[in-house]
Amino acid sequence: MAKLRHSFRSLFLLLATVTGAAAVSVAAARDPLPRWWSPGEGRVFPEELDYENGDGTLRLLLTGGKLETNGHPFFEPIGSNGRACVTCHQPADAMSLSAQSARERWDATGGKDPLFAAYDGSNCPSLPQGERASHSLLLDRGLIRIERAWPVREWNGKPVTPDFSITVVRDPNGCNSGPDRGPKHGNISVYRRPRPVANMKYLLAVGFPFDPKQGYALPIDPRTGQMMSGNIMADNRTGTLRLQMEDAGSTHLEMLKHLDEADISRIEEFEKRIFTAQQVSKEAGALDTLGAKGGPAHLRDSEPGALGSIGEPVWSEFAKWEDISPEDAKTLTPAQLAFRQSVARGAKVFRERTFLISDSAGINSRIGFGNPVRNSCVFCHNMSQMGNDVAPGQVDLGTTTMPFADPMPDLPLFRITCLKAPHPHYGREFYTMDPGFALTTGRCADVGKITLQSMRGLAARPPYFSNGLAGDLRGVVDYYDRRYDIGYTEQEKRDLVNLMSVL
Repeated sequence: MAKLRHSFRSLFLLLATVTGAAAVSVAAARDPLPRWWSPGEGRVFPEELDYENGDGTLRLLLTGGKLETNGHPFFEPIGSNGRACVTCHQPADAMSLSAQSARERWDATGGKDPLFAAYDGSNCPSLPQGERASHSLLLDRGLIRIERAWPVREWNGKPVTPDFSITVVRDPNGCNSGPDRGPKHGNISVYRRPRPVANMKYLLAVGFPFDPKQGYALPIDPRTGQMMSGNIMADNRTGTLRLQMEDAGSTHLEMLKHLDEADISRIEEFEKRIFTAQQVSKEAGALDTLGAKGGPAHLRDSEPGALGSIGEPVWSEFAKWEDISPEDAKTLTPAQLAFRQSVARGAKVFRERTFLISDSAGINSRIGFGNPVRNSCVFCHNMSQMGNDVAPGQVDLGTTTMPFADPMPDLPLFRITCLKAPHPHYGREFYTMDPGFALTTGRCADVGKITLQSMRGLAARPPYFSNGLAGDLRGVVDYYDRRYDIGYTEQEKRDLVNLMSVL
C-alpha cells in the first residue's frame, strides 16, 4: 500500500511539473513584446498597440493598417551610430523618450545601446563614455544634447547677425568651453527633451496666417507652398517634417549622406499615421466610457477645423463625467466615480481658473495683451483635444531663464547681453540655461522662448518641460503655481494632475 501511495504521489508530482511547465510556456507565449524598440528588429507595427505606464495604459493607433518595419527608414539604423528614428521616439513613451526608459536601457545594455551615442546621448563627446555620470542628463532628465551654430542661421540657412552676445558662465559638462566647443568656436550646446512624433495632423494645422506673437507672416514651405505651423521643433529651427528629418539625420543619426526622397516620404507618411493618447486610467478605468471621449480614436477620427481646433472647448471630452447619473454611477466603484469627477473638475480649472500672466515674452510683449494679462491655462493651451497653442509662435514661460527657472546646476548657464534694445522683461543683461528660439532668430527678445507641446500621452513620457524641469505631473502644476503666483488650492492641484494623467 505504501508503495502504491508513493507511486501515486510520484505520478502527481510528475503531472504537476509537466502542467506547470506547460503553464509557464503558455504564459511566456502570451508575454508582450519588449517595450523597447531597437533599430532593425523588423517587428510588425500593429494597428493598435497598448503599453502600461504609472497612470494606466497608453494606446497607439496606426491608420491604414499594420506596418512591416523591416527596411522602413524610421525603424532602420540608417546612420553611422546605429540609431534609428525610433531610438528617441519610442512607442511606449508616446513616440517620445522618457528618462525611465533611458535608465532601463542603460541597465539592460551596460550603456552600450546606440541611444547613448557620444555625439548627443552623452553630456559631451569629450567625456569618458563608459561612465554613467557622462550620460546623467539623458538618464536623469531625459535630455538630448542639441548643438546649434553661433552666430545663428535661420531655418532656411540665411545668416543672421544676432543683437545679443552670449557668455558661458557655467559649463558643468565641458561642451561650451572645451578646446573646440562653445561660442568662441562657432557652436552652443543646449539640452532638451525629444518631442513626440504623433497626432501630427493637429501639430501641422495652421491656426493663423501670421505669427501673432511676433507680428510676422508665417513662412511658406517652398516645396508645397503651404504655411508652416511652427509647432514641430522646440526652437522652430525647422518648419516642416522634411526639414526636421534632415536636421535629425545629420545630427542625431550622424548620417554621412542626406536622406533620399523615398526615405523622407516613408517616414513622413508613418508619422502622419500615428495617433496616441492615454486609453485606460488606473483610477478611472476606460477613458472612452460614460460619455467621455478619451483615448486616441477621437483624435484619429476628428479633423482640425477653424484656428486649428474642432470648435470644442479644450478637454471638454471629459465634461460628462462632472455629473454622472446615479444609474451610471452604479457601474463604478466609489473611487472610480470620485476620480472621474476630479478629472472633470480639473478640465474646468484648466479652462476657467484665471490668474495674472506676467513677464512672459510671446504673451505679454508684441501680442498686444498687456503686462500682466488675466487669463487661464487655456489662454495658451487652447487646441481642442491637444492642448498646444493654435496661434503659431514661441512663448517664454521662464523654465530656462532666471529668475523664474529652478536651479539646475547640471545644465550650462549663459549670460545674455542685449546689444540694442533691452529684453522686454529681463533687461539688458540676464542669465539663461537655454536661449531657445533666439538661437534661431538671433533676437534678444526671443531668448527663453520655446514652442508649446501637445499635452497628449503625458503619463507615458516624464519628465516635463523642454529641459526636464518637472519630474512628474505635480511638478508641472507646482511650477505654474509658483511662476504666476496663482494660489491653487490643494484640491485644484490634484484635479489638474488627475486631468493630465488621463490625456
